[in-house]
Parts: sequence; structure tokens; C-alpha cells
Amino acid sequence: MATLMYHMLSSSSLLSLGFYHLICTTRNRLKSAGDYVAKPYHPLSFISQPHLRRLPLYLLLLCLLISLIHQSLVSLDADPLLKGHTPVHRFTSLQAAAVVFSFLILVVFLLISESTSLLPLPPDLFFALAAALFYLQYSVSDSSASVQTSDLQAKCDSVSARISALSALLCLVIAVQPRLFLADVALAASICLQGLWVLQTGLSLYVDAFIPEGCHKLLDVVTGVEGSTKCDLEDSKLRAIAILDLAFVVHVMFVLLIVTVTYAAVAKTIGIRRFGSYEALPNTDSSHIQMKAMTGTQA
Repeated sequence: MATLMYHMLSSSSLLSLGFYHLICTTRNRLKSAGDYVAKPYHPLSFISQPHLRRLPLYLLLLCLLISLIHQSLVSLDADPLLKGHTPVHRFTSLQAAAVVFSFLILVVFLLISESTSLLPLPPDLFFALAAALFYLQYSVSDSSASVQTSDLQAKCDSVSARISALSALLCLVIAVQPRLFLADVALAASICLQGLWVLQTGLSLYVDAFIPEGCHKLLDVVTGVEGSTKCDLEDSKLRAIAILDLAFVVHVMFVLLIVTVTYAAVAKTIGIRRFGSYEALPNTDSSHIQMKAMTGTQA
């Protein structure tokens, strides 16, 4: 139950972060199309107090701190289900904790840069560092998938690794081309997709109603450790993997729907139409048209 709660917390945090970044990015693009530049952080514009405007950073730091504590505690547990058994489990858990700690340090640097002048952090450098950390997360998730005895856990980890690799690539593109709006939107979408997949992982591994048919929890370990769901037959394993592939496609379609609806809602709120707003003709043009009409009448 504790592991499922952690997955739900991680999912809600990633979804909130990606959705907030998507809204702010779209709003900035529609309000100032010519001067648009990707930003790593969007303060709360409707709050006047400087400290409260940085509330998203404080919440992000809190979530990263909870994740760091969880990963550190998980590394202390024994797990006989991994290839190489408990020592390998502890090393992979510590690697995940190190990645979370690196993201925590990066957010602290961003907070210092936004609140003081001690550490000026340009946006392109932030996105470059974020690209490196996302690639590190991809490497850790990919190596974790390779040591799993549970095929479902390995599949979930490999998909998560690919999403992290996509986020790393998008951060690198933004660092090189900060005016590329599509890359910034795609980055927000990839964070939302990661959040949905974390939720799918928790449901598929630790909730009986969502465990694919033919797979079950192992009863000889504490509920919720890594790899606690296993498929006995080859057909059941292939069916479970196909179901996870289908779930991933559904999540991608849902994220695309979120991006489309968000763009339309923000555009309607700001009052931007596809072909621009209608404006009255200048007085000089209207006067010129009237003069031509009078000339034609006299002729």
C-alpha cells in the first residue's frame, strides 16, 4: 500500500508540474509571439508577494524531498526478486535516489537564481543541465529494467526510461533553440506522460483489479517491493506486455488531447483568434475610399 501511495503522489506531482508548465508556456506564446523565449520557471503572476509567487518551486522541492526519502528507505529493504538479489536492489535504489537528489540540487539552484543575485543561472544552462539529468534518469531506469525478474516491472521501467530520454532530448533542443515553442510544449507533454505512466505502473503492479489476467503477486515477499508481480506462463506474459503497450498508446492520446484542449482554452481566455483580432480600418484608408466613391459619382 505504501508503494502504491508513493506512485500516486509521484503521478500527481508530475501531472501538476507538466500541466502548469503547459498552461504558462501557451499563455506566454499567445501573449507575446514575437518575443517568446522558453522559461524554466513560471512564477504565479496573480500574486503580488515575491515569496508566494515562487510557490511552485517550493512545492516541487517538497515533492523531490519526499521522493529522496522514499528511495533512500527503499534501498535499506531486502529484495530477493532481482537478478543478483538484495545487493543489486540496493545499488539501483541508491542510483535512483542520487538522480532525485541531483534534480533537487538543480531546483535549489533555480530558486537561488530567482530570489537572489548570488547565482545567476541562465535558462539555456538550466535546460542543458536538465537534459543531462533526464538522460541520467533514463540510464538508471534502463539498467533497473535489465535486472528485474518480473517482466511487468521490466516493461514499465523500460517505457519510463524512453520517456526520460525524450525529455532529455527536448531539454537539449530548448537549450539550443530557446524560441522553439513546439519543443517547450512537447517537454510539458512528456512530463505529463511520465506522470500518467507512473500511475499506470503502480496500478499494474500493486492493485489486483488492474493486474493482467494470468499474472499475480508473489506471496513470499512483502507486498510492494520491486518485482512483486509475475506472470507464470509465456502466453500470459506476452498478453500482459501487449496490454501495457495498449495502455501507453491510450496515455499518449490522452496527453495529446490535454495539449489541444489546453491550447484552445488558453487562447479563448486571452482572446486570440486563428486569424488575429478584427480591428477598424484607419481613418486615412476610410477617407480615401470615400473620396474615390465621391469621384466616381461625380463622373
